[in-house]
Amino acid sequence: QVQLVESGGGLVQAGGSLRLSCAASGRTLGVYVVGWFRQVPGKERVFAAGISWNGGSTSYADSVKGRFTISRDNARNTVYLQMDSLKPEDTAVYYCAATRSYSGPYRSTSSYGSWGQGTQVTVSS
Repeated sequence: QVQLVESGGGLVQAGGSLRLSCAASGRTLGVYVVGWFRQVPGKERVFAAGISWNGGSTSYADSVKGRFTISRDNARNTVYLQMDSLKPEDTAVYYCAATRSYSGPYRSTSSYGSWGQGTQVTVSS
């Protein structure tokens, strides 16, 4: 299993930007599909963005399309989520997840076997 650690969360005003990082250890991230999910209290964890093992394919939830950009640096074993034009409704705990695959990315939580501990993003109005 690959171990994942998220960082980069925080408090930002609406319209601002944050960049989240998902750093991997234990395995090379280069053979893993990685997804970013988010969760608010009392609700299910939902897909935000995903990227294939080599970065050749990306996928976004409609709610973040055009504002969020997922990318990866396999040499650094890290996946990023650049979040621009943030809105209060983007407030959530953000989790990265990984699964070893040469397909994808995937939108379902059940497709991923490794998860990070999450990082809080709070967008004030």
